[in-house]
Amino acid sequence: MQFMFYLLALVALLSAAMVVFSRSPISSVIHLVVCFLAIAGHYILLNAQFLAVVQIIVYTGAIMVLFLFVIMLLNLNTTNEPHKSMLTKVSALIAGGLLFLVLLASFRGANDIVAAHPYDAKIGLVKSLGMVLFREYLLPFEISSVLFISAMVGAVLLGKRDTVKKS
Repeated sequence: MQFMFYLLALVALLSAAMVVFSRSPISSVIHLVVCFLAIAGHYILLNAQFLAVVQIIVYTGAIMVLFLFVIMLLNLNTTNEPHKSMLTKVSALIAGGLLFLVLLASFRGANDIVAAHPYDAKIGLVKSLGMVLFREYLLPFEISSVLFISAMVGAVLLGKRDTVKKS
């Protein structure tokens, strides 16, 4: 289990670095998909299957397809790309270093937070989530489903209004 964590962490870090350092936007998107899949693997290791599936469906599936469409529509040429000045590069390096220091400072007290919450093996399962959702939050769940259905009906009616000819 620990080997899988380190392997997935290495894959996520390397693919995230390749997103930044890759010259082609298409290969950056592909490396970002690999990074998202490695993060989904971490969710599975944490016994959070629902989050892993949502990570794969929403981020890896939907958002990456949108990124690819945007990249194809923009038709990015490297000849038209403006070069950044040295001041911009140095300020980006300083900002990244400050972000890294903030992340290190936030991990300083992480052991106290983890020790305060006991481990429950059932917490990330879909069955547990469904039980909480349908027992404690049934009314908000049903209200949101009615809201989504009415939004879909409204979108269909708005889209259909343009195609219907008035006689």
